[in-house]
Amino acid sequence: MATTDEAMPGGDGEAASFGFRDIPLQDKQGLVDDVFDRVANRYDLMNDLMSGGLHRVWKGAFVSWLSPPRTGSRAWRVLDLAGGTGDIALRIARRSESARIVVGDINASMLEEGRRRFADRPFADRVDFREMNAEALPEPDGVYDAVTIAFGIRNVPRIGKALAEAHRVLKPGGRFMCLEFSTVDVAGLDRLYDLVSFQVIPRIGGLVVGDAEPYSYLVESIRRFPNQARFGAMIEDAGFARVTWRNLTGGVAAIHSGWKV
Repeated sequence: MATTDEAMPGGDGEAASFGFRDIPLQDKQGLVDDVFDRVANRYDLMNDLMSGGLHRVWKGAFVSWLSPPRTGSRAWRVLDLAGGTGDIALRIARRSESARIVVGDINASMLEEGRRRFADRPFADRVDFREMNAEALPEPDGVYDAVTIAFGIRNVPRIGKALAEAHRVLKPGGRFMCLEFSTVDVAGLDRLYDLVSFQVIPRIGGLVVGDAEPYSYLVESIRRFPNQARFGAMIEDAGFARVTWRNLTGGVAAIHSGWKV
């Protein structure tokens, strides 16, 4: 397994990681866009197959910890970044009648899948899909009660900029939450996780999507992502306070939380 001592993706230097490759920073976004263009119409199905359905449990735990208000006298505004197909928005909208959710994603193909999925939902009028770059959000300062991102932060070329932007658009007292694959901390599970990640998942991608390469990148990008403590420090560096995290399934994934005070 790759260690978390490797160069962090999305730094401020001239290079970024694309899987296990180091590439010019300016090239990363285009390569990531190509990955998601190729998998958009099978993205949710592949999440089920790759995780054995666990991603549903993890997302449920994520929204439970976010704890959106079920009702309220005012709109509770959420920006869900890299929200693409709307999985997190769907869970928030079902839980909270007062939630008004903007799903922001840089990839038009993923957003189109989300719009299609929400077309006939009774709460579709409370969810707005918008194309936007997490590193330069087209939103004013201090307008959101929460900013969320699930399984998307590792694909951002400049993670520090995206975290700073999340902090900027939050209201004082607002909360940032991130769900992301992380570093396994259970002996034995790490070896099984590597076996499934590098041998099984790309093959499933080849069968279901007809293309194994995007899933090789996605697996490699997980290994290059900072571990729980290092990513927590990055969130603090962006200005957030009371930064904590919770491991899921032995650290296969982790939820990070921080507050704008």
